[in-house]
Formats: sequence, structure tokens, C-alpha cells
Amino acid sequence: MSTIADSHIATHSASNVGIKKVKNDTLGSKGRRLGYVLVAPAIILLLLITAFPLGYNIWNSFHHVNFANPIPGQPFSGIHNFKTLTTTPDFGIAFVNTIVFSAVSVTIEMIIGLGLALVLDKEFKGRGIVRAAVLIPWAVPTVVSAMLWKTMFDPYTGFVNYLLKILHLPGSNTTWLAHPSTAWVAILVADAWKNTPFIAILLLAGLQVIPRDIYEAAKVDGASSWQAFRRLTIPLLKPAILVALIFRTLSAFLIFDIIYIMTGGGPGNSTETLAYLNWRAFLVDTNFGYGGAISVALILMALVIAGIYVKVLKPET
Repeated sequence: MSTIADSHIATHSASNVGIKKVKNDTLGSKGRRLGYVLVAPAIILLLLITAFPLGYNIWNSFHHVNFANPIPGQPFSGIHNFKTLTTTPDFGIAFVNTIVFSAVSVTIEMIIGLGLALVLDKEFKGRGIVRAAVLIPWAVPTVVSAMLWKTMFDPYTGFVNYLLKILHLPGSNTTWLAHPSTAWVAILVADAWKNTPFIAILLLAGLQVIPRDIYEAAKVDGASSWQAFRRLTIPLLKPAILVALIFRTLSAFLIFDIIYIMTGGGPGNSTETLAYLNWRAFLVDTNFGYGGAISVALILMALVIAGIYVKVLKPET
């Protein structure tokens, strides 16, 4: 009798578990469907805005569309435009410049941004005002900040040389934008001033969601500040770091406006990047086929970079 009762209870419990699982699965599927419905308008709008330019660029990249040297009918040219990428010295220079600039600028800005985020995460008087002030450079339009820094690096009326002279530091007589190496230094400074606050705020948001009690537990266990930072803060901050790296690297990879304003790609073509070369192909040389090939190459490179970041920095589950 007891065995029959136990069996009945076990069967009843199993059926309850099954019913709960079905309900949870049903709620989960409804939640997913609701999520799809909510994001669908934004996705459709983005597709409407980006689908035609993207498709048009891809079409251009496989056709001869050169208004400076037109051919009637804009015939299909296959991969000729992409072959031109590999044989044109300008593309090689712009590619190297873009990669080096992206690597250096993102590294500098991530280190400074993380330091700022750690400081702003601490409790101190006037923290709210400081947090708001940090965002000011990022809120300034890029064209305005580029013009500001171009003026500051002017060798005769600029603030940079004047400050170096006052402090008796080397470089007070430098014509910053006239030489490739110093021009890149000026560009990196202007870019870091503009974009570091963005990284700092993203990382600060990541720090804010880390539970404070784990640091107390680590302190009780005898962990030093460096050990807590390396073994707790960095691993738990990975999602925020991933977001910051993807956004900032892609932004650096497509840099155009600062270079256009400060150096115009010069001296010579020493500060040209892929985005600047793309602009020149479209609007100066009016070679839409070549410009389309550069655009497609930029998209593929951006996807590869994002994929690498997601693969390397994927949070552990």
C-alpha cells in the first residue's frame, strides 16, 4: 500500500515538474517573441536606411563607375576594383596608418579611460560634478574639437608650444602638423581628448554593477588591492570592456573628420587613413567603383575585428 502511495506521489511530482517546465518554456518563448516584436521597428528602420547605400556600394565595387573616366553603361568589371586595392600604394599606406592608429589610440584611451573610471567609482565630495565635467570633451562636436587642437598646435599662436616653452621642455619650436611623426602625435592627442571620456563612462557603468561584498570577502581572505583588481575587477568588467573596445576600435578604424580638419591627409599622404582614402575616391576622384571596393573592404575588416573581440573577450559562463 505504501509503495503504491509513494509511486502515486512520485508520478504526481513528476507531472507537476513537467507542467512547470512547459509553462516556463511557454513564458520564455512568449518573452522572446515579445522581444522580437519590440526590436522589429528599429531593425526595419535601420535596414531601410542602410540597405540601399550598402547594396549600391557593393554594386559599384563590381562595376566600372568612374565619372572622371566614364564608360557608357557602367559595365561589369568583376574583381578589378578589388585588385586595384592591392596594387595601389596609397591603399597600402592608408591601411598601415589605419591599423597602427587604431591600435595605439585604443590602447592609450582604454588605459586612461579605465583609470578615470576607477577614480570616478570611488566616493568623494563633488563626484557628480566631476563625472559631468569628464563628459564635456566627448560632448563637443568632433569638427569643433579638431579645429581647437589644430589651433593649439599652431607653431606661432598655439598654446602647446607656448606651454612647452614656459616649462622649458623640448619641442617648443616644433611645427607639429608639418612632419608625419609629429602630425600623428597631434592627431592622437586630439582623438584621446575627445574619446577617452566615452570609454571611461562605459567602464564606469560596468564597475557600478559589480557587487561590493565580493571585495570585502577578498579583503577578509587577505587579497591585496592589486590581486582584487586582477582577479575580480577585470574578469567581471569583461562585458563592459568588450562593448568599449568594439565601439571605440570601429570608431578609430573609420577615423576621418579629425584628420580631414587637422592635416588633410598630409604632409603628402602620410596621415591618410582608409576612411580618408574612401572619401577621396568618392568625392575627389569621383571613382565610385574603387570607392565602393574600399567601402566593402572596410565593412569586412570591421566585422573581422568585432568577431575577434567577441571571441577573445567572451565572458565566461
